[in-house]
Amino acid sequence: MALLEVKNIYKSFGGVKAIQDFSLEAERGEIHGIIGPNGAGKTTIFNSISGVYTPDKGTVLLDGVDITQMEQHRITRLGMGRTFQNIRLFKGLTVEENVMCAFDPQSRYTVLGGLLPTPARRAEEKRGRELCEKYLEVVGMKDYLDERPENLSYGMQRRIEIARALMCEPKVLLLDEPAAGLNPTEVGELMELIQRISKEIGFGILLIEHRLELVMNVSHLIHVQNFGETIAVGTPDEVQHNPEVIEAYLGKED
Repeated sequence: MALLEVKNIYKSFGGVKAIQDFSLEAERGEIHGIIGPNGAGKTTIFNSISGVYTPDKGTVLLDGVDITQMEQHRITRLGMGRTFQNIRLFKGLTVEENVMCAFDPQSRYTVLGGLLPTPARRAEEKRGRELCEKYLEVVGMKDYLDERPENLSYGMQRRIEIARALMCEPKVLLLDEPAAGLNPTEVGELMELIQRISKEIGFGILLIEHRLELVMNVSHLIHVQNFGETIAVGTPDEVQHNPEVIEAYLGKED
């Protein structure tokens, strides 16, 4: 059984068919890219997988558990982390505080521990700080614990978002346009980071991205969407030479 199984999901909004019969199987250590023109349904796929939307039809399984009808917080606890198109860091909080926010759903103390500084609560707080430092080191941001994200570069903020998603200790990580707004140097650094965390941590990664050089270099398989439909699935080389993909991006010659 695959780590993440998306089976024949559909999602419509009124008369707009945003997803039509989308399927995917991702194993540990695999990176799946999802590409397509604007309005192709890519983010709707992420929203349907992560619990923002409930698919009209189809099934989503995370490590064998049916999460199709689950609330977002329960899906997160089962092992799904996510970043978003637009950076959603909290202004006024430090880098450490932003990343630690994602640890709350994983904390393992009781209601009493939430009210009083019990030994169990102190132990969890210590574990949270250690995980925070670990994941900030993974993304190369450990030296910025006390900085405010709004004072850092866009590329650094993207890394902080990835660290925050890792704090959920995910089995599957969804990255929604992580290279948006980055310069070429930062895109190269992000490419290396995605490949490294996939190998070192060993979870499945789903990646939506318009920067095709990033998707083609890091993905094992690429799913191409157009008007809600999957028009191609294959390796980067197969997708690049697929006539339907070329037509979707470049149009058809008269």
